[in-house]
Order: sequence, then C-alpha cells, then structure tokens
Amino acid sequence: MLRNGLEPWHLLVVAIVVILLFGSKKLPEAARGLGKSMRILKSEAKAMKEESNLAESVPTEPTTAHTVAESPVATSAEPPATAH
Repeated sequence: MLRNGLEPWHLLVVAIVVILLFGSKKLPEAARGLGKSMRILKSEAKAMKEESNLAESVPTEPTTAHTVAESPVATSAEPPATAH
C-alpha cells in the first residue's frame, strides 16, 4: 500500500485539503506564525547551548557553608536550674 512512499499527487491532495480547511487568507498568517516560532525556538536553543558551553568552561569554586553571624543572643555562664 505505502510501498512507494509519498508521490506528488499525495502532496497535492494534502495541499488542497489544507486550503479547504483553513482558507487561503489564514494560510499566510499561519506560515508567518510558524516561521516566527521556529526563529524563537532556534535562538533559545542556541542560547541554551552557549550557556551550557560557558558553564562547562568556567570552573566553579566550591561552595562553603555559611558562617554564623554573631547574634545578640545572651548566653549565661551558669547552667540552667533543674527542679528536684
């Protein structure tokens, strides 16, 4: 059945169905929207790739634990009283 793959008349039938479904006025708008989306996707993928390459090339310093800042908590020299 699909031995020969897509032949030119298959593509013609698909094009006619698309034109009938969407109308000839909507097709240029849809093509512009699709092109714009593809450009955005391409630029975002390129930015992610560059960011990934940048992160791999710059060595990061190991993070250290936060130092505890001196707090105004008063500590007494005497141990707490216990009840007997």
